Amino acid sequence: MDRPSTAHVYERAGFGRPVVRGARPAVVVVDFTYGFTDPQYPTAADMTAPVLATARLLDAARAAGAPVVFTTISYDAAQVAALAWLRKAPGMAALQVGSRLVEIDQRLSPRPDEHLLTKTGASAFFGTALAGHLASVGADTVIVTGATTSGCVRATAVDAVQHGYPVLVPNVCVGDRARAPHDASLFDINEKYGDVVGLDDVLAYLEALRPDPPEPEQLSTTTSQAEARA
Repeated sequence: MDRPSTAHVYERAGFGRPVVRGARPAVVVVDFTYGFTDPQYPTAADMTAPVLATARLLDAARAAGAPVVFTTISYDAAQVAALAWLRKAPGMAALQVGSRLVEIDQRLSPRPDEHLLTKTGASAFFGTALAGHLASVGADTVIVTGATTSGCVRATAVDAVQHGYPVLVPNVCVGDRARAPHDASLFDINEKYGDVVGLDDVLAYLEALRPDPPEPEQLSTTTSQAEARA
């Protein structure tokens, strides 16, 4: 008897249905810091392509007025000595407070009014105020980008849907140290937790949410009122 294909198994089980996108997405950029994007560090890999793709996405998100959140993993000396995760993955102990490794990659042009969240676990939600922040800005959908796909991106996508948010993961905006865990995690996310989509799809989604420019008549009236007040 032929073994059923993976696609058939998941389809039969009822996985992989598309999410319903909202009208107020927020972008969560997970750990695109130099400790993950600059290959001179052992914890990192060459993330040039996903970083530049995320920069394009951020331009569209900002134009649409979508909230943007950056995360960084950062440890102080006491945490380095005590955290169980750092016993399992001791290389992560290099991500220490004040080091370049925990700074956001400047190719993403982070802005002072964009929330920067420091975490010590994989998920951007674990032990942080991210859920409260997303609620306060009225987000109804979460777009997840960043590193690594098999680690903090996947954990964040799982927790986002568990907090009630539809999740989108643009496939070219996430990266990992190796191809196999990257591909497996994207498959897993797409089947169970969110939609793994192309960048053009997300750009079109954000473009549709951009505020309409003022009508010429309205613009003329606004200019006249401003001149009268001057």
